[in-house]
Amino acid sequence: MSYLRRQAIVAALTANALRPPTGPRSGLYAFAPGWILGELAPQVLALTALDSAAQLRPGRRSRLRTKIGFGLAAASSVGLAHIIRQSQQVRARVEDALVEGLGVDYVEQLDAAPTPAELATPWRKLLNPFNFTDRAVRVERDIAYGEYGPRSTLDIYRPADDEQLADAPVLLQVHGGAWTVGKKDHQGIPLMQHMAQRGWVCVAINYRLSPRDAFPAHVVDVKRSIAWIKEHIADYGGNPDYVVITGGSAGGHLAALAAVTPNAKEWQPGFEDADTSVRAAVPHYGVYDFAASTGLRSAESMRDGFLAPKVLNKRWDEEPEAFEAASPILRIDGDEPDFFVIHGDTDSLVDVGQARAFVEKLRRVSRRSVVYAELPGAQHAFDVFPSIRSAHVVRGIERYLGWHWNTWRAGLAVDEAEPEQVTTTG
Repeated sequence: MSYLRRQAIVAALTANALRPPTGPRSGLYAFAPGWILGELAPQVLALTALDSAAQLRPGRRSRLRTKIGFGLAAASSVGLAHIIRQSQQVRARVEDALVEGLGVDYVEQLDAAPTPAELATPWRKLLNPFNFTDRAVRVERDIAYGEYGPRSTLDIYRPADDEQLADAPVLLQVHGGAWTVGKKDHQGIPLMQHMAQRGWVCVAINYRLSPRDAFPAHVVDVKRSIAWIKEHIADYGGNPDYVVITGGSAGGHLAALAAVTPNAKEWQPGFEDADTSVRAAVPHYGVYDFAASTGLRSAESMRDGFLAPKVLNKRWDEEPEAFEAASPILRIDGDEPDFFVIHGDTDSLVDVGQARAFVEKLRRVSRRSVVYAELPGAQHAFDVFPSIRSAHVVRGIERYLGWHWNTWRAGLAVDEAEPEQVTTTG
């Protein structure tokens, strides 16, 4: 492949990453190349520079095709530099979101304020973004939590050097994949490894998939896994009274839906009396509106073109209540846990308008805290592997979860102390 052709491809991919189309079909095609290039922009910029430098040999610079290639490479480099700058801005954007949602003094609830080194981009780790090995974390795989074979199994991530782990906070990760594909080790690995290193017990689950198993099988399995965690996680060092849920895309939908429907008996067949509530939810680029109640054309297109025939196996005009029940935005009633919602503003698969509407209703109705971080230049699935953007998001989530865990423990200590105080003063 010629230099000109290579640079034309890079320029087209860069343009797609900067301004991806958002139509139902074009957005789908734009997603994968925009996602990969957006998160690997530093690597692509370096390769573009090396490729261009190789063309500076005598005799090549005067060729018209080479000069055009240089022009394309220069344009791509400007675009890639802009993408990198947007990725770096995520650190400030997430911090601003935390301050807005929790208050400027939230840092006082952390074990320690983050140092500049802890907030810096981990460039060395990004040299090989597809290396998911981590000796500081041990993983116990394929533990059964239900009766559906491999689709009812989970993995548990724990710190490798802490054999005496006890009463640790628990993070449940729900993978994405459009409710039809995906596995527990395909998403959320950077976050789980990061949190496990810091003393958390992290659980990643499989669940049944469509079209073989139509919705609500997916959320039933998520709730079954929560019930399993509360019954068994103490054996692995976790605190069954403190479970937080997270997930991306379809996993973001399921995490949000499980969080806003605690102990919903219709979705707990055979375990109706189990406690399936969670303390907080951190959905990434989730789908919150199966019923298109927001009026977004993109939500209506997703409902009729994909969710109805592929996920629910129902028609909207025949059973609208099924779509409404599956919409987290329509299940908000004021009794939700704390939320930290994250979405990219250039997501070509799930309209950022869904996240904005979901957060707006949470803030209007819920009695708990709501944090919302809208990430500049972020595509769908930005957190699948380590990148500049995902590294800053992971560290922001760490600060949020640290605040939440310590605040919860402080409140628990006050509640436990109150009877003694009443007895003493009486």
